[in-house]
Amino acid sequence: MSDFTSNFWSVFVTTLTLVGIIACGILLWMAGRKKVMATAENTTGHVWDEDLVEMNNPLPRWWVWLFVITIIFGLGYLAAYPGLGTFTGKLNWTQKGEYEAEMAKAKTEIEPLYARFASMKPEDVAVDPQAHAIGERLFMNNCAQCHGSDARGSKGFPNLADADWLHGGTPEKIRETLEKGRIGNMPPMAAAVGSPEDVRNLSHYVLSLSGSPHDSLRASLGKTKFVACAACHGNDGKGNQALGAPNLTDDIWLHGWGEAAITAMINNGKVNQMPAQADKLTEAQIGVLASYVWGLSNKPAAAR
Repeated sequence: MSDFTSNFWSVFVTTLTLVGIIACGILLWMAGRKKVMATAENTTGHVWDEDLVEMNNPLPRWWVWLFVITIIFGLGYLAAYPGLGTFTGKLNWTQKGEYEAEMAKAKTEIEPLYARFASMKPEDVAVDPQAHAIGERLFMNNCAQCHGSDARGSKGFPNLADADWLHGGTPEKIRETLEKGRIGNMPPMAAAVGSPEDVRNLSHYVLSLSGSPHDSLRASLGKTKFVACAACHGNDGKGNQALGAPNLTDDIWLHGWGEAAITAMINNGKVNQMPAQADKLTEAQIGVLASYVWGLSNKPAAAR
């Protein structure tokens, strides 16, 4: 209701709500006072299905009081809680406040559970059985939707179980990614590369960097066009983790490989986003989760 730009809608909602409740009360009162002319058999004269007769009996008293109690409860609820336009209610209750209170309570309850992990090195947390179980559950609840339950990702979502990292795979970098999120932006480069044929030639040169199947003639023609990409991916095509620019020589393709996929990337660009988790998870939870993710691609080290 706080999003209203004028007071009209607040008054409209308040009026509509109160009129509806009052109308129910009036309808109940009128129904109780109305008398129906009955026959000697105490019926209204209405018959359905040949033998179903409507009797002229008043509503049961308990039923009437149930309606009355419902109306009183509705008015009391609207006085205590938000529901009448911009009126916040006498209890000043809000969904946001309820959520924040529950989250604060949950953080207080789980704090002792994470306390012993705070003083441990990330490498030690990764091999701790309890921390591993907690990290796995955190991953399933917050990361598996994009990266998969096995953390191997899919097209457009990085594989976290290999040694290929866009921004670095140290525990510190992984924690930074979890806390702040990442936005990857590959701008459209067709205008900087040249004609559509130049784009195709460049695509084959990019394929040649990783030894992927390619047209060697086109690759040789496209080599000079790679200067448009070198600012981010480096002259050797090995990428730049400071920028999040992928390594083009390792035969790992986040958005698909082949001439068509690379040509589309050069022509259209791509924007990817890893959402920040700092507002969702506590600092201790992010620490355990970062160690768990690090352990996925460092299994021999984690085992030691």
